[in-house]
Amino acid sequence: MSTQPTPGQDGGSSAEPLPGQDLWTRAASGGSKSTASTPPGWERDVLERLVFVTVREQRLARRWRNFWRLLSVVLIVGGLWWLGRDSASASMSGPHTAVVNIKGPIASDANASAEFVIAAMRSAMEDPGSRALVLLINSPGGSPVQAGMINDEIVRLKAQHQKPIYAVVEETCASAAYYIAAAVDEIFVDKASIVGSIGVLMDGFGFTGAMDKLGVERRLLTAGENKGLLDPFSPLDDGQRAHAQTMLDQIHAQFIDVVRAGRGDRLKEDKDTFSGLFWTGQQAVELGLADKFGTLDSVARDVVRAEQLIDYTRSENMAERFAKRFGAAVGGGAVSALQSALPAIR
Repeated sequence: MSTQPTPGQDGGSSAEPLPGQDLWTRAASGGSKSTASTPPGWERDVLERLVFVTVREQRLARRWRNFWRLLSVVLIVGGLWWLGRDSASASMSGPHTAVVNIKGPIASDANASAEFVIAAMRSAMEDPGSRALVLLINSPGGSPVQAGMINDEIVRLKAQHQKPIYAVVEETCASAAYYIAAAVDEIFVDKASIVGSIGVLMDGFGFTGAMDKLGVERRLLTAGENKGLLDPFSPLDDGQRAHAQTMLDQIHAQFIDVVRAGRGDRLKEDKDTFSGLFWTGQQAVELGLADKFGTLDSVARDVVRAEQLIDYTRSENMAERFAKRFGAAVGGGAVSALQSALPAIR
């Protein structure tokens, strides 16, 4: 029979677990049985280790959560960009008719802006598979600046690539839209299309009479006697009116020069040609403002002789719109107020 050791023998102590030393204690000590007596305060050590492990796991979980959130944002933005990318991303192997849409108002912040239209036209003309470019137009007009930029680029691209550019009018090709169309090789219309309106306007309102009746006083402070030009709450004097009219006449003359240069001998001028009137497609052909009747399909088939249509139209995708809304909030009201006073061809 063996003799159980007691404290003091050989300086040793009992190897059996102490009462109350449970699983957590053994786990904290590495899972092995201690060969020495457990020091006082072991419960506190175990709790501290558990808290440390818990905090570390929470930090790790938070990092992974942030990582997946960031990845989701990147994937969403990338997906939006992919869906909104240019419709023509690669050159076609076979011959085709390139198409660029010009629809709606022609303005710097619209899909029919010079930025988008010019980028699309360049892609179409540079593609070796394209046999011609067709501008599919349905627009009432807009900015003479944007229209002038597109007109100049049409002239340049035709000379550079030696490919024809045609315009096919759907419902409307008026004012700034016709400013653009005047530069192409031929204009095709429907009999009932609306064409023309070669003129310039600058519109607004005057409230001085109403203010007098209501007893409202306008307090406008300016540095420069004409800084308040076209202010709707101030009277418009003769000098300011004459200045504004000079601006309109100059832009109108630029418009007329573009039409004459583009249409040449085909244009049958009379006193109403540049008066701002508009005509049906049938009348436009008779007046030399348009050339023939036709649709996009008929032009591609019978004129270009490349029935396959490839749309190169560029438009602002959702990701670009989202970024612009965040970046252009400050000063938006002031810019809108300034743009409302600028002349428009419509």
